Order: sequence, then C-alpha cells, then structure tokens
Amino acid sequence: MGPLTGVKVLEFEAIGPVPFCGMMLADMGADVLLVDRPVDPQLGLERARWYDTMLRGRRSVTLDLKASDSVVAALEMVRKADVVLEGFRPGVMERLGLGPEVMLAANPKLVVGRMTGWGQDGPLAPRAGHDINYIAMSGVLHGIGRVGGAPVPPLNLVGDFGGGGMLLAFGIACAIAETQRSGVGQVVDAAMVEGASLLSTMFWGMQAGGRWSDARGENILDTGAPWYDVYETLDHKFVAIGAIEPKFYAELLEHMGLANATLPAQNERAQWPELRRHFAQVFASKTRAEWCNIFAGSDACFSPVLTFAEAKDHPHNVARHGHVTLGTIDQPAPAPRFSRTPGAARHVPPERGARGAEALADWGFTRTGIEQLRAQGVGFIS
Repeated sequence: MGPLTGVKVLEFEAIGPVPFCGMMLADMGADVLLVDRPVDPQLGLERARWYDTMLRGRRSVTLDLKASDSVVAALEMVRKADVVLEGFRPGVMERLGLGPEVMLAANPKLVVGRMTGWGQDGPLAPRAGHDINYIAMSGVLHGIGRVGGAPVPPLNLVGDFGGGGMLLAFGIACAIAETQRSGVGQVVDAAMVEGASLLSTMFWGMQAGGRWSDARGENILDTGAPWYDVYETLDHKFVAIGAIEPKFYAELLEHMGLANATLPAQNERAQWPELRRHFAQVFASKTRAEWCNIFAGSDACFSPVLTFAEAKDHPHNVARHGHVTLGTIDQPAPAPRFSRTPGAARHVPPERGARGAEALADWGFTRTGIEQLRAQGVGFIS
C-alpha cells in the first residue's frame, strides 16, 4: 500500500513523459486508469505492449475521443477521478471538449496535470518538438560534451523524464496536498523546457560566481577535470572517477599507485591535459575487474561503468532490490523508498482495454453505469 493509495488517476494515452509520470504515480499506489485510443488492427498501428515498461501498474479502457459520445463518457470518468493526466499539444483537449474548465466544472476537486514541451502558452507553445529540442532551448544541451566537440544528447533523460515526467509527478503530488487543504482543484502546467532548465539551477549559480564557463568540456563536472571523467581499461571497458574533494583525490592517487609520483596539482587547470595523460596511461594498464578489486572498500569515488544488465546484477543493487521482474522483463524498481508505505510495481503493462471493467467497478461505477459507458464507446476486455 503505497503513499498514494486511494488516489484515482485518469491518464489519457500519450508518449514519453506522461506514461513515465503515470508509472511513478502507479508505483506509489495510485490507481491509474489508462484511456487508450482504440486501434484498428488492420491499420497496423498498434505496437506490442508487453515491453512498454513505463505502462506498468495500469488498467485500461479504450475511447475514441473524436466520437460523438466520447466527451460524455470521458466526463463520467473524470467525475470519479482525483487526477487527470494529458500530454496533447495546447488546445487539443479544449477542441475535444475536455479542457480544464470543462473538467473542473464536472469535478471541482480535480487536479489536471498537463505535459507539454513548451508549456500551455508562449510563442513556441503550438510547435512540435522532442527532448533534444527542449534541452537545447534550456541551455542544458550546450553544456554536455567534450572539449572541441559537439554537444552530446544525454539519451532523453533530461527533457522527457527528469524535466518532464518527474516534474509533472512532483507537481501533481503538490497539488493533491493543497487540494486536501482547500478542497479546490487546479491545473499543473508542466513544460519540459522549464523542467530541464530547473535541473540546471546549480550551474547558473556557479556561472555567476565565476566557477563555470560556457566553454564545453573545460569545467569540473563536464569532463574538463581529469579527476571527474571516464577512462578506458585494458579490456576496453570503462571506469568512472569523481574524486572532487582533496581527501578523496588523495585516496584516488594512492590506489592508482601515483601517491608519490610527480604530478601537476589537482586544480592546476593549465596542467589538466598532462594529468589526464597520466591517469589514462595508468587505467589502461589493468582490466576493469582488476581496478574494481583495487578500489574495493575505498572512498576514492571510483565506479565501473556498467551496462544496464551489469547494473542489475551488481551486488549493491541486488542487496537493495534495485530491480524487479514483471512478466519477462527486468526493470528498475520503484523509487524512492518509504519506511511505512512502500511503493511497488504491481502489474505488467495492460493490453488496450485490459481489466477495464474491473477498474470501472473499483471506481464506483454500477453495472448499469459500466454498460452505459460501453454504449457511449468505452471499450474494455474484462
């Protein structure tokens, strides 16, 4: 029974950050009912669901929001919900007849979570985009990459998931807490460009204080510093070091066998290339496994660079139960941890309409009400 047990979430099918947000809420105990679009199998548009891991923990109904009775059916479900999640472009829900004003009129305590790239207003609001565009416009992408090289997209973690889905989940949790006090719902406008920017707050302060420059790959946290970087080992794998503090740096040198070597000072920036040359030569002399043995139990801020599969089997992650298996797929376990009301990954991703009738009954619909929803176009398997 997670901390959000009892919270009913109606999630309109979307991609990327919205299902990630829904997953986070479901992991924490919320009852998330996914409103899927019905797909004609003859069109070949429906993809398999079994590996769509971000949809774990849901039950599903289907509804064609463009059909004549769809708004009436959707509003019946909205009336039962505590939260609505949607990720359409600005204005789409309004054109469908399901804008926030309509939904809040039907359910004044509702929290409406809206996920977009650019926000609900502003010059770019109606424009298309993806994670790479949002982090580029936030300034974040410019700072990621090596000296002399182009910016490197950090997967789609910063825009879609950290600055998007996780930001929306935080906003919804805040709004739920406020609604419990006020009895009045509200809209959460989560924009990925702003979420990505928020993640970079520390660097704005560092830049103002003269401790960060726009020169990519020349700062202490962007691979500029030789003691905060990755190095290739003898077996062509990699290790990561992050020995920022002097005491950790001293321990790093000791384990590398460089404690008594003549080296440039740690923070002598002009000599960082020379220091990097020493580090690269030393790390290339042993395998990754050998370095792991050498650094075992140390505070030198050393880690092997693991693949996803290797991370799952690492003793620390195993001891912390950091991964779960749903169906046939290993995947990250819910986080963060709660001492009294732990979260859990409860169900495999649902096929379209799977367990929909069961969900509607749990949401308080009578048998007659469920059949009325079916007549209005709501589809479900069981």
